[in-house]
Amino acid sequence: MSEKKVCLLVFVAVMVVCRAGFGETWYLKDGTFKSLDAESQGQYLRDVANIKTLASTGQCRDLKKAVKKLKADFPEIAGADLEAFLKADMYFCKRKYTKAIRAYDKFFEDYPQSGLYDAALERQFQIGVAYLNGEKKRVMMVFTMKGYASGEKIMERLSDREGDSPIAINAAKEIAVSYENRDLYRDAYMQWSYISSRWPYGDVKKDSMLSMGRCKHANYKGPKYDNSSLVSAGSYYKEFIMNYPEDAGGYNISNKADQITEQLAYKEFTIAQYYHRTGYRQSADYYYKIILEKWPNSTAAEMVRRVNEI
Repeated sequence: MSEKKVCLLVFVAVMVVCRAGFGETWYLKDGTFKSLDAESQGQYLRDVANIKTLASTGQCRDLKKAVKKLKADFPEIAGADLEAFLKADMYFCKRKYTKAIRAYDKFFEDYPQSGLYDAALERQFQIGVAYLNGEKKRVMMVFTMKGYASGEKIMERLSDREGDSPIAINAAKEIAVSYENRDLYRDAYMQWSYISSRWPYGDVKKDSMLSMGRCKHANYKGPKYDNSSLVSAGSYYKEFIMNYPEDAGGYNISNKADQITEQLAYKEFTIAQYYHRTGYRQSADYYYKIILEKWPNSTAAEMVRRVNEI
């Protein structure tokens, strides 16, 4: 095997170890990889954490000073990947998110094994969350609009690129949460359904099932409208109780199921009342009977009994 290939394999292995969280910072010197001593390692990590904080809080002037100091204190680490990351982070600091995303993408392309890879992922995730929460972006250099669509694209790419990692799952969830926050319950349901099918295990499956029930329930618009979303919500809640009985109490699933029962019964009662008012008493009695048989303990059933007493 050539010396170049050996060096490349060592580089990949070392940076994978670094990304896996073994807590050492490696750099290349005189053709070999070396790590910082314990004292320098601690200082380096503190400086990097400070830089990330300054960028996150928009303190761009202080960020420039901190970057300059880091490069002076650790010249052996100030390589091309750090330069590329810091360039993107400066855009992030200035809230130039479009340029920041492009710069981070270029960083991923050029330095896929960099020890700063996870930090860049975190940055893109933060930008995605900002857009999904209504952060505005400039369009055509003339006007601004909320960047929901951009946030979705950022999170979708993160989720696709990172496979089954926690950040991939969280990125997909953030899209669903954004839909819910905007009362787009049908879209939110579809996103939670996608999450459930892609990661059908563990807490992700549990959260998805609960969320699908919640979205279906929230999408019900009242007794004048179709009740299929109520029926679906009830099915999800029943499935949740069956699969996660120890968690059902903490999420008040029984109360939600009782609420759905009341809503379904009242929906039928409004139909019965319509027939009653328009003189179709036989049809009204048919629906009254359904309510008494299916939901005898509901408020609607009590209302039926009062009607029949008149």
